[in-house]
Amino acid sequence: MAKVSIHAIELRHLRYFVAAAEYGSFRKAGASIGIQQSALSRRIRDLEYHLGAALFHRHSGGVTLTFAGQQFLRRARQILRNVGEGLHDIASIGRSEHGRVKIGIYSSIASGFLAELLQRYADGHPKVQLDLIDDNPAEHVAAIRQLRIDVAFVTGERTWSGCQSARLWSERVFAVLPTSHFLAEEAEVRWEQLAEEMFIINDMAPGQEIHDYLIQSLAAFGHHPSIRTQRVGRENLLSLVALNCGITIVSEAMTAAAFPNILYRPIAGEILPFGAVWSDKNENPALRRLLDLAMSMARLHGANSLTLPSETIEPSAAASRIPDRLQ
Repeated sequence: MAKVSIHAIELRHLRYFVAAAEYGSFRKAGASIGIQQSALSRRIRDLEYHLGAALFHRHSGGVTLTFAGQQFLRRARQILRNVGEGLHDIASIGRSEHGRVKIGIYSSIASGFLAELLQRYADGHPKVQLDLIDDNPAEHVAAIRQLRIDVAFVTGERTWSGCQSARLWSERVFAVLPTSHFLAEEAEVRWEQLAEEMFIINDMAPGQEIHDYLIQSLAAFGHHPSIRTQRVGRENLLSLVALNCGITIVSEAMTAAAFPNILYRPIAGEILPFGAVWSDKNENPALRRLLDLAMSMARLHGANSLTLPSETIEPSAAASRIPDRLQ
């Protein structure tokens, strides 16, 4: 049995064959594809040679399929369909219509820049899965270097070795107080007014960063703050504030979270910069589209713009809607 020279068969051979079978004429098939009849005829003869079988009966009125041609037509169409679907899928990934982005977060997604970014990206790329990972910046950056996550949104303007970064937005810092607190009537508070307070933080991200931030912020007043760590999440931490177990601090985006018996007061002069960190070795096209959108939003908002109104903020139930597919 003769060996079929499959490596010599090209996709154009299959396209020409299918066209000739559908039109029943080399001339009409050539015209539909945009090549000369003689060129199409030669390519089909090449295909028959490599297959070792005649595919057409040739006659003055055109061409008809042989038995081998009839069997091969179904397979040729399937091959072309599979290739076309594969190319479409890859092109969709390249356009970020499909894919997955793993995102390390530090800020709340209750409201503000990050919530808006994720919502706009989800609306524009409904088939891209967004996976959110809550952790400390150092852990996020380690994962980025190993390409285990695609991007992290973190505080500060630190340069991370082996990573790219860009500042995107800023948020004010707020003290979270029980409604019975003696500073409840103040429009904003100062660090010196908080120096004697008991602060409570959680043992999960961003607990350690808040701990270090408190120590640094209050050191100028000669105080080492009293800080108690609680093994609860952010929401339950705010419930503990309502129970007069201490106070805590949050970034501006978190103030959209509604909890009874607490209030938020901005700390005078305290601004936190936020930015993105990613690896330039990461070629995920869905990530590139997310970064492009983030940069565009940052230019629109202004790198130093605040994400919420400047007046005193009370708890509100109007937190931003986050898509169900954010995990």
